[in-house]
Amino acid sequence: MALLRVRHCRALLYCRRVPPQCPACGGALGAGGLPSAPVRLNCPFRHGHGQPRAFLVRPTRGSFLRGYDGSSDLHVGITDSRGVVYNYDQEGVHRAHSGWEQCISIPLVQPHMVELLQQWDNLLEEFSEGEAWLPHRYDEQEHNCYTFALAFINHILSRQGKQPLSKGEFTERFVLPQSRRASRYLTLHQELAHRDCYIVPLPKGGQSSSAEHDELLY
Repeated sequence: MALLRVRHCRALLYCRRVPPQCPACGGALGAGGLPSAPVRLNCPFRHGHGQPRAFLVRPTRGSFLRGYDGSSDLHVGITDSRGVVYNYDQEGVHRAHSGWEQCISIPLVQPHMVELLQQWDNLLEEFSEGEAWLPHRYDEQEHNCYTFALAFINHILSRQGKQPLSKGEFTERFVLPQSRRASRYLTLHQELAHRDCYIVPLPKGGQSSSAEHDELLY
């Protein structure tokens, strides 16, 4: 069910169904006009098998919206043009056709990169067959799923004459912004599992920019 945001009486109200009265002040929510109209929050999680040529993140076990506690291990992979997820673990490289239905997705190829779009599948398959990704090479800390995915990204960058990205650089530039957005959404999802409405007060004066909305929660 969708998450909704309603602005009323110097507060942001988050809910799944808009109540007739504001739980903060008791006023009628329908009387505020357009500024108080409910806004649907976009879910940050995507069906990974429908995200071609992307970097995916999901919990190693379970899913983000079912039981994820914010600290459990995560697993990453790279999709081909058909949404098959190439991912590496102690058993070697897998080519998953299912199991990645709820992910954080980071697109890796822009539409104008025609040559790369055409070559992507062959490059990914060839890279995955390298000896570096044999099962016995796996190490949970030093040579894992993230190592595999980032090494492929850097392989592509090298072919384009670009500098490689360190794990820290890639995480900071591409993964963390999506992860923060997902974390805010999960906070709301978890709060609304136990209550009908979650209230976030606005700063004094009742004015807030879109950026401030993000800082408040979403």
